[in-house]
Amino acid sequence: MSETRPEWSRGDRARTAAKLMVGWVALLWLLEVVDVTSGHALDRFGIVPREPAELVDVVPAAFIHFGFAHVAANSVPLLVMGFLAALGGLRRFLAVCALIIVADGLGVWLIAPAHTNTAGASGLIFGLFGFLLVTGFVERRPLGVLAGLLVGAIWGGTILAGLAPTQSGVSWQGHLLGLVAGVAAAFLLRRRASGPALRAGGAL
Repeated sequence: MSETRPEWSRGDRARTAAKLMVGWVALLWLLEVVDVTSGHALDRFGIVPREPAELVDVVPAAFIHFGFAHVAANSVPLLVMGFLAALGGLRRFLAVCALIIVADGLGVWLIAPAHTNTAGASGLIFGLFGFLLVTGFVERRPLGVLAGLLVGAIWGGTILAGLAPTQSGVSWQGHLLGLVAGVAAAFLLRRRASGPALRAGGAL
């Protein structure tokens, strides 16, 4: 005999999403503290392109930053966009993040300029932006469309500027690849509109 588990309320989803993203951002700051106090020993986990040994750094690079200003610049957009994306369910959110991080990291490894070291959460942020921007339209969900319009209005200009190849010290390749991966994730990991569980959830 099986027991049906009750659906999470919107409040449950919001609290869990908030805890996850606060913890995620706190981890980035903790890692940067460790990096600075160790003489930037963690910087070696960035991605140096086309070096076979660097493939193991594809995932860790998304959690490493080059200084407190770098992690500070990424904290608020990651917190907000991650929270909005996680409202749609933690398992799908983690799958979206994994797809973006891996696709973006592999792309950077393939096409970034030689002798560069790329790290930071900005590829994931650009991916979450792309995901949020289109997922509401893909799934035909009004709240998702509203979330996409919101992040587009707030960060659209910043995202466009981050794609410019003229910025020194900025991996526009990682930004572009992350954005493309996020849009792809919206299609590949879209939720189906049918079924009582989805209707009951009512989240983004």
